[in-house]
Amino acid sequence: MNYTTETGPKLTEWVIGKIKRDYPDDVALLVGLEGCAMFGDGHGECFDYFVPATERGYELERSIKVGGIHHDLYNRDWARCERTANLEDRATFCLAAGEILYSRCPGDAARFEALQQQLRDNLADPAFVYRKALERLDGAMNLYRNMMFEERPHQVRMAAGYIFDNLLCAVLYLNGQYKGPYHHNGQRAELAKCKGQPEQFGAHYGAMLAAKSTDELRSIAHSMIRSARIFIAENKPATEQNEYSANLKWLVGWFAEMSLTWRRLRFFCEEGNADCALIDACCLQNECDAMAEEFGLPEMDILSAFDCDDLAALSAQATDVERRVGEWIAERTPLVEEYETFEKFAEKNA
Repeated sequence: MNYTTETGPKLTEWVIGKIKRDYPDDVALLVGLEGCAMFGDGHGECFDYFVPATERGYELERSIKVGGIHHDLYNRDWARCERTANLEDRATFCLAAGEILYSRCPGDAARFEALQQQLRDNLADPAFVYRKALERLDGAMNLYRNMMFEERPHQVRMAAGYIFDNLLCAVLYLNGQYKGPYHHNGQRAELAKCKGQPEQFGAHYGAMLAAKSTDELRSIAHSMIRSARIFIAENKPATEQNEYSANLKWLVGWFAEMSLTWRRLRFFCEEGNADCALIDACCLQNECDAMAEEFGLPEMDILSAFDCDDLAALSAQATDVERRVGEWIAERTPLVEEYETFEKFAEKNA
């Protein structure tokens, strides 16, 4: 490798000169990254990416290989920078740690710095990072779903690696942190930045590294996801738990409409019809879960009582859930008025 410490500044100067000469109106920023170099190769420091200002600006993109070191002069447009500020781009550090090497005008530099501040504000917002952590958890669970049906060892190990990566990002977010440059500090160092961690999370990662079989990897992935799910749930912000939609009138209507499903479930249980009872019980469970998420109702359990040989237990548990949901709503807004007979309804609604 013939790369020297003088090469980096020369490359920076060359790129800035080319921008000023050939793309003065077309490139908003040239950005470098500290801490990305490996073995003194200057990677990312002389430049990492540029922000185009026009369609023509994209033409600056190119690969440069000097002294045995490849440098990729690539673009990150403003839209991608905005996605990064909102934790929608995996390479968060490209914005967070970006250092402006050249700017077309003060306004471009100010726009970039505003996005860096937006990223910091987002990481400091418990409700925001909680939502993003859920997205990463969802990504990990989708990988796990496919992993369960995969037999090729290299694919299973890759899935395990990305499952941990998604969960690590979730944990970092909940600690107000982001994942640093790839391949430098390692995953353990990233996890060490977090004061709060899922139980045995680091141990699960160590076990994943040492795993020899696909069955081990699947088991470890399951343990990692389970631990992370508990941790994320424990970090649900109070505002998220207590904040529910102001549209309680809609919730009242939902409860009244679902009374038919509760009655139907009781009927099927009395008839001993496990087939139809299960369908309605699943429907009610799904609806209650959705209302818990949207309105902040406590978690309601209907299906744990399902036993095809003892449907009376399911009926009783579902009825108890109906009672508790009704009480929760009634504490906040009146329920649909109920009449014992049609005559009483007609008398009041003449």
